[in-house]
Amino acid sequence: MSFSVQGSATTPVLEIGYEAAGEPGGDPVILLHGFPYDVRAYDEVAAELAASGRYVLAPYLRGYGPTRFRDAGTLRSGQQAAIGQDLVDFMDALGIERAVVAGYDWGGRAACIAAALWPERIAGLVTCGGYAIQDIARSGEPAAAEDEAKYWYQYYFHSERGRRGLTLNRDELCALLWRDWSPKWADSAAAYPATAPSLHNPDFVDVVIHSYRHRYGLVEGDPRYEAVEEALAALPKIAVPTVILVSEADGVTGPAGLDDGPHFSGPCEIRSLPDIGHNVPQEAPVAFAEAVKALG
Repeated sequence: MSFSVQGSATTPVLEIGYEAAGEPGGDPVILLHGFPYDVRAYDEVAAELAASGRYVLAPYLRGYGPTRFRDAGTLRSGQQAAIGQDLVDFMDALGIERAVVAGYDWGGRAACIAAALWPERIAGLVTCGGYAIQDIARSGEPAAAEDEAKYWYQYYFHSERGRRGLTLNRDELCALLWRDWSPKWADSAAAYPATAPSLHNPDFVDVVIHSYRHRYGLVEGDPRYEAVEEALAALPKIAVPTVILVSEADGVTGPAGLDDGPHFSGPCEIRSLPDIGHNVPQEAPVAFAEAVKALG
């Protein structure tokens, strides 16, 4: 493991656990994991970036690893506005005025949200799969049949059977998603056990279930994020310098991001990654680190 520091940042809603590498005086880079992963995805990326002089931080998202809600009464929301706000709150808690942000899956969404709504805080963006802000208003429109089949887990989580399945069989289910989403990654089974403990956070199931229900308009969000959700409903463009990484072997989204240029009004480079699946930083750490370095 390349991270040398474990820390905690207190925000209005969370106590966010994080890991860090490099010297604090370096240019800050925040690496954001997705579902169902954790900061272990960035071990090799962090080593590469720290060696280049960056100060690298990787927070555990709400519902993962050591991150905890501060109030037992807080809605265990997984909505997109919440994870976007968490990123900015994390920066505030650590006194980080501006940073490069990079992520995939949920983490890519948080990074895109921060870049769109708080561009003065974001020096650059690396996003796997392109523009990740959800168009909830159109979430009821069906996708192609082949794509719908890949989203089975999302529809499963809409049911109470799915909640129980995630609760009782989370390791089997999440390991299955790892395999299906990264079909050419031979190290998936060997790498999963290092991340598995993070998925046993006491809030993991509630946050995940809320996320996959909220994005389809099936449940209400936390009122504290209503203004952010309203801003995201406009699908704001992203003006900060951006690198889009396109995973050509992604087993869930396919090679997403190739056509997302119109969502980016600033400098935007698209880089395709042959034979790479959904877990980009763990499957292609050098390519991911090079994308971050390209932003300065």
